[in-house]
Amino acid sequence: MTTAEPFDAVDVIRAKRDRRELADAQIDWVIDAYTRGAVADEQMSALAMAILLNGMTHRETARWTTAMIASGERLDFSSLRTRSGARVPTADKHSTGGVGDKITLPLAPLVAVFGVAVPQLSGRGLGHTGGTLDKLESIPGWRASLTNEEMMSQLGEVGAVVCAAGAGLAPADKKLYALRDVTGTVEAIPLIASSIMSKKIAEGTGALVLDVKVGSGAFMKDEASARELAQTMVALGQDAGVHTVALLTDMSTPLGLTAGNAIEVEESLEVLAGGGPEDVVELTVRLAEEMLVGAGVHGADPAAALRDGRAMDVWRRMIAAQGGDPDAALPQAKESETVYAPADGVLVGLDALSVGVAAWRLGAGRARKEDAVQAGAGVRLHAKPGATVRAGEPLMTLLTDTPERFERASEALEGAVTIAPEGSRPAHRLILDRIA
Repeated sequence: MTTAEPFDAVDVIRAKRDRRELADAQIDWVIDAYTRGAVADEQMSALAMAILLNGMTHRETARWTTAMIASGERLDFSSLRTRSGARVPTADKHSTGGVGDKITLPLAPLVAVFGVAVPQLSGRGLGHTGGTLDKLESIPGWRASLTNEEMMSQLGEVGAVVCAAGAGLAPADKKLYALRDVTGTVEAIPLIASSIMSKKIAEGTGALVLDVKVGSGAFMKDEASARELAQTMVALGQDAGVHTVALLTDMSTPLGLTAGNAIEVEESLEVLAGGGPEDVVELTVRLAEEMLVGAGVHGADPAAALRDGRAMDVWRRMIAAQGGDPDAALPQAKESETVYAPADGVLVGLDALSVGVAAWRLGAGRARKEDAVQAGAGVRLHAKPGATVRAGEPLMTLLTDTPERFERASEALEGAVTIAPEGSRPAHRLILDRIA
């Protein structure tokens, strides 16, 4: 005998369609019923579209997030202890994704230097935005999938872990995320916020710093929508007892000088060795400072830990703990093609989206979740906005194993470069605001 459901999906859809607030019990039920299969994909699609069009109150979004968390397991790091028996604080970072965003790679070991455990659950790239796991998998032997026991062991021994989220963490989100992707409802801020925060809260970290990207290469193209998303996520985290802050950061230009997989690992190693591009170092240090303060560590100097090699030491242990060889040569693309400056002047614009799409078309990214990526593919930049360039000088190098990809990658870069007369200086701030 089938047990009667306490609510009807059509009634829930109509309520949100007609701009009414959903009750807590309705939200709890619809998430649980969708996860169980009692609410059909087409019904959840209709509800997601109603949420996109009519929004949700903070209470509704918070309850939706709680219901997503309740669909699976919650991790608990309270057993992590120092030798003296004190509890080890935890901190994590989440980026909404961009082009050349390799910040997690140097950041996780950097924060761990100061006795804060970093359980970084990361994802793979889709479309023009790169994925942290794809980058790390270019290191020979490194593996992304760990059991909860392996994660806990590595956190205790090394202090940092970057790995794939287990299937048991917010399974409702995994199902709903796939549905939103094919129904034109990805942009709904309550659904974006609850998707990110349900996983981060279920992960069990004590402090969370959100890097919310703004600009052409970001999911949020304008500052107003990015700010709304950041404020929503910060409120959700704080409601759940997680120390949460957000930085709004610019993604109109790629981060650093590389967009790809192995070449971004290479650039991350430069940062860990005390060098690297200024913007990557600036954002890494600033996020580390926020994570450390959120975890209760004050007066730390992350920049010094990059310069003196302490962060590199943790990186090497972190990579080795997951089967990787920190001394192995990174894969290199078999073919390359150079893009040259069309005129003399100052480079004042380098469109992040165009560079990201070019890297994707070269093989660094994927169009579908099941697609493979090329470890060596991507775009290496030779100049960033503010640089003086001369006609015929290399602006960027395209890298791939499959040279037939060059044509479409070059098409993506048409109009991506803006050169102004000498004396021009582009206005650029990497960190736009802090929201707490």
